[in-house]
Amino acid sequence: MRILLFLTLPLYALDQVTKYLVLRFIDPYQPPEVIVRDFFSLVNVTNSGAAFGTFANNNAFFIALSFVALVTVIFVLLRRGPSDIWRRCALGLLLAGILGNLTDRLVHGHVIDFLFFNLHVRFADPFPAFNVADSCICIAVFCFIIHSFCEERGRAATVTNAISRDESNLRDGR
Repeated sequence: MRILLFLTLPLYALDQVTKYLVLRFIDPYQPPEVIVRDFFSLVNVTNSGAAFGTFANNNAFFIALSFVALVTVIFVLLRRGPSDIWRRCALGLLLAGILGNLTDRLVHGHVIDFLFFNLHVRFADPFPAFNVADSCICIAVFCFIIHSFCEERGRAATVTNAISRDESNLRDGR
């Protein structure tokens, strides 16, 4: 449960504090607060949907989906299984992200996004605003991908070792 104490709770707190500051100091009706010209700004944007504003105005659905995801992640965290750092970090990050956006939906009726990047690429010009919780979820997905590659490589090595051992036993007549 150290993952909760040292990863999930601090990131959840960071998400909520940054959103509080955005609500307090950034007017949603004013131009973005430019931090790095032509690249990064702070905004106050509401999102009643999912990623990139898809499925807007479905707050009740996303609250229910978040609760299901929350219960699933907690169940997986509590279940005894292989203890892999990538898996634990991914679950901790995912939990922080789910809690952050779920809190917004319950308290405000929508998610508050404020990190706004202009990446100057055609397919993402500009990139939709997002928040710390969204970042946690994306990094969690990346950690799960790394975990699956490490797990697959470990399985492949185990199979290779077993085949080598069997071939060696056959040669030795065992």
